[in-house]
Amino acid sequence: MLVAALLGLVSGVARAAQPDAFELRGRSGNLGRLPRVVDSSGAYISPARLALLLDGSWTVKADRGTLTVGKRSAQFVKSQRRVVVAGQTVTLDAVARINSGSWLISEDFLTRGLPQLAPGVTTVGTTSESKPAPVRTARADAGLAELRFRSYPSFTRIVVETGTAVSYAVVSGQNEIRVRLPRLTLATARTEEPADGLVKQIRLEPSGNDAVLRVALESTAGEIKTASLQDPFRVVLDIYRPKEPAGDEGGATMEPLRLIVLDAGHGGHDPGATGPTGVMEKEVVLDVTRRVARMVEEGLGLKVALTRSTDVFVPLRERTTFASRQRADLFVSIHANAHPEAVSEGVEVYFLSSEASDNEARRIAAVENAAIQLENGTARQKNGLVNSILWDLAQSEFQQESSAMAETVLDSMTRSLNLVPRGVKQAGFYVLGGAPMPAILIEIGFLTNRKEERKLATPEYREALARAIYAGLAEYKRRHDQRVRTAAPALPPRTLSTR
Repeated sequence: MLVAALLGLVSGVARAAQPDAFELRGRSGNLGRLPRVVDSSGAYISPARLALLLDGSWTVKADRGTLTVGKRSAQFVKSQRRVVVAGQTVTLDAVARINSGSWLISEDFLTRGLPQLAPGVTTVGTTSESKPAPVRTARADAGLAELRFRSYPSFTRIVVETGTAVSYAVVSGQNEIRVRLPRLTLATARTEEPADGLVKQIRLEPSGNDAVLRVALESTAGEIKTASLQDPFRVVLDIYRPKEPAGDEGGATMEPLRLIVLDAGHGGHDPGATGPTGVMEKEVVLDVTRRVARMVEEGLGLKVALTRSTDVFVPLRERTTFASRQRADLFVSIHANAHPEAVSEGVEVYFLSSEASDNEARRIAAVENAAIQLENGTARQKNGLVNSILWDLAQSEFQQESSAMAETVLDSMTRSLNLVPRGVKQAGFYVLGGAPMPAILIEIGFLTNRKEERKLATPEYREALARAIYAGLAEYKRRHDQRVRTAAPALPPRTLSTR
């Protein structure tokens, strides 16, 4: 009896030591409570709930789930214990599973995977007898600013713009995609009906203290991409159409690169930005562009065509029209930046999108697009809103490749010259519109910054900039050629002659 009593006491203490929830703590304080789910299979936590507490995202497609926090992610597979966290494989005590339609992951992910996924976040077990952990209250409930969508040839974009930042959790099914937006206040449901052959209906509706975005599909979706942007705050959902098989008409057949069009911004009666001592953007970028052209032709064996090789004015639309007539494989526009704050510095690379990365990207695009006011009336009419939308639609086919080229060129410039990386961004640049090929715009520095203006005025620095841009294009070509070789169809087996 005494032994049994002691064993019961020990067992009771052990049970009492088990938490019924975890308190998450970050550098800014308590993040909230994460409930613990226990059954005969083991102890689990909800990855969707974890994503919300970390201001991250949880997305599900078929038997795979991805937990993303910032630029790091953890990838789970249903019925498997292994998870890839920030590129490293971690083995958990229990497999990831689905219970009543919701994913559950082994609780030891908090100790084995969370430190790599979200450095600085710690967890403490709490019980019902413990003092309830305070929940973060710094972020007020968000209000809906706008729900909008846009249909492109290759994907449909859905944007939920809010008053403050919101986290989200995505679950994709065969016929519907659901996005839960915690603490997004919504008085009434909003409905849009794209009916574009991919998305049938978009419905944003209140669900308790949250909102749920329901996307009804007309046909099977391909890749699904999500992003959280700010300034203004937005959750962006891109739903892609399935890729056509290689070799089909309009499919994904890869061709070798043969011709690049290089575009020196501004020119003629359009000086572009002007530095404090009078250095003009049109002169700097023309010199850099010529240098890049020489290096590409000599080093890569590609043909290069320039939209302008002298100090002349070229309307924005004619630049990409020229690239289209030349049947160019790539379009690269080179510019120098300007900012009201003279201390702004660094390089950034853009590709075309209807959704600007932030208000600063929108401002830069507006500055570059102002060149349209220097064109004649006929050209301005051609550059109207309708045409800009059509250009955007044309370029959307190459958005992924444009993004890849932008990343490669920016990485080359910042590494080789030790420049301040301002990032790869998106905005509505007229000069990129209508380019039926991957297209980017490079801002090589700020002429309004006296230090950068002095550098941009020297032939030595312009040569170094050109060398860095060339190196980025060379790396992009290397990767492209590798994919061309991989995608090349196998030759049919040779048959022996019977003669």
